[in-house]
Amino acid sequence: MIFARKVWHLLVAIKDGLVLLFMLLFFMLLFGALTSRPSAGQVRDGALLIRLNGTVVEEPASADPLTLLAGSAQVREYRARDVVRAIRLAASDDRIKAVVLDLSSFAGGGLVNIEEIGAAMDEVRAAKKPVLTYGIAYLDDGVMLAAHASEAWVHPMGGAVVAGPGGSHTYFAGLLQRFKVNVHVFKVGTYKDFVEPYLLDKASAPSKEARGALLGAIFEEWQANVAKARPKAQLGLVTKDPEGWLKASNGDLAQASLKAGLVDRLGDDVEFGNRVKELAGADGSTDKPGSYAHTGMSALLAAHPRDSAGKAVAVVTVAGNIVDGKAGPGTAGGDRIAALVDEANADDAAALVLRIDSPGGSALASEQVRKAVERFKAKGRPVAISMANVAASGGYWISTGGQRIFAQPGTVTGSIGIFAIVPSFEQTLAQYGVTSDGVRTTPLSGQPDITGGFTPEAKAMMQGMIESGYRQFIGLVGKARGKSVEQVDAIAQGRAWDGGTARQIGLVDQFGGLDDALAWAAKQAKLDSWHAQYYGKDVDPYASLLERLGGGDEEDAGTGGDMFAQMALRQQAAQRNALGALARLGTVQGAQALCLDCPAPEAGLPRDADRNWLVRLAGVLGIG
Repeated sequence: MIFARKVWHLLVAIKDGLVLLFMLLFFMLLFGALTSRPSAGQVRDGALLIRLNGTVVEEPASADPLTLLAGSAQVREYRARDVVRAIRLAASDDRIKAVVLDLSSFAGGGLVNIEEIGAAMDEVRAAKKPVLTYGIAYLDDGVMLAAHASEAWVHPMGGAVVAGPGGSHTYFAGLLQRFKVNVHVFKVGTYKDFVEPYLLDKASAPSKEARGALLGAIFEEWQANVAKARPKAQLGLVTKDPEGWLKASNGDLAQASLKAGLVDRLGDDVEFGNRVKELAGADGSTDKPGSYAHTGMSALLAAHPRDSAGKAVAVVTVAGNIVDGKAGPGTAGGDRIAALVDEANADDAAALVLRIDSPGGSALASEQVRKAVERFKAKGRPVAISMANVAASGGYWISTGGQRIFAQPGTVTGSIGIFAIVPSFEQTLAQYGVTSDGVRTTPLSGQPDITGGFTPEAKAMMQGMIESGYRQFIGLVGKARGKSVEQVDAIAQGRAWDGGTARQIGLVDQFGGLDDALAWAAKQAKLDSWHAQYYGKDVDPYASLLERLGGGDEEDAGTGGDMFAQMALRQQAAQRNALGALARLGTVQGAQALCLDCPAPEAGLPRDADRNWLVRLAGVLGIG
């Protein structure tokens, strides 16, 4: 009886603990619902303060509540159009005296998005309002934003560095050969180099040729933008002789950055805050050193709700890798994106703009979205494509559904090609005494067989299907762009192009951003009064509270780090991408239209990596 009583008391204690936990979570979520959305009354006379404690993206991924509640680090993502709109509003809102971008923990973004933010900063300066940036370690994207500032500050122990696009990819051919993994690659396209890391130990000559031309054009666009915004910046010295440039300042990167014109002033956050206080006024609610009157981005956006007058022009965002299913936001699930287009169709939107920022992915999902676009066009309404940082491979497949394609010179597009990768482990397993045998009724019985190997007939059929998919791809491009299949094939072959070249060869119609695409669509629909209506998942009403609990509130200062810390973060991202590329072999995927050198979110390991059969096999064989 005594034992039973103790067990009963234990169960009651567990029950009471769970009840208290759920009650705590309930009230936390209730508080979040009541406080997550800022009110217009929170806008104060002073500066607009935008702390970019993470990355700028086209479509932020949903925050994982469990990860945030557990206190785990999660890179915060900021929607580019929200940042741009907030800065533009600051130009005309009389309460805003200055704009401040705190880049202490800025992790970068796509070239087109950064250019758009820079253009918005120029609008504020044109309105005779100062724009200031503060950072500890400015890398390329931060350097561009600092170039558009009227005052760019850097910490005396920090500095600015221009690395330029490019770098190395990890090649796994030697590892796979060592463990006798047979990687079956089926592809079309001389320049479709996404598969090369699994087949070679270094980049092929065609890959280096195409990547060199692409990255060179992108870097030229970056330099032109920075040089125009900040003519005094000595980019040639910084990029061509970085060692000599730094040595001339005795290794003091902050002083070297100041002398090269990349920044204007040196100072810590308190000194910077005191400078902003001179321009925007003091913060009467605190006596904290370096404090100044300011309003956050969310509050300013809430004070200026979007216009909803007139007919709706629908905007659907295709961001991230294109995958089968309902994934997203932040990942372009084919089912989800197609459903959003169909929703806009059912709502009788007057026109449609697809905003694409994707390196591609599933050919099946890409076609699914394109079909939904065709259903929208079938009612005689215009469709425009607005390319952001990248719209390549599957992203371009979807673009063929549009009637006019807008891109920027720094956009990466094209990469018209297709492939599939399927590994088999018959030789690997044989080393451990595992073999396969059986009876086939046809050459395709049990195929593809990852433990026993592929039959020649199975491999021939897979290659044939990929070639058919490529013909379908270039056929869609030819029909959309008014070109013959031969003309498209000559500029396809899996090669990625910069936006400027893509326009010259007929893959893009004109330069312009989302606003230009919206204006064109509205004009084609003969609308006198219209507004943009964005389709997709709303911001999680509890995200504000959860991010504050996880230390991600926009009013909190970033953790930052010096140049070594920022470079280490880049290397960690590269390592995650390499692991993600290796883990890709073990995921179930169909025919893919993906671009190797297209800018994209970090691949990372799949969330279900522990269930990934390649990872499991590696563990069994002692590889991992």
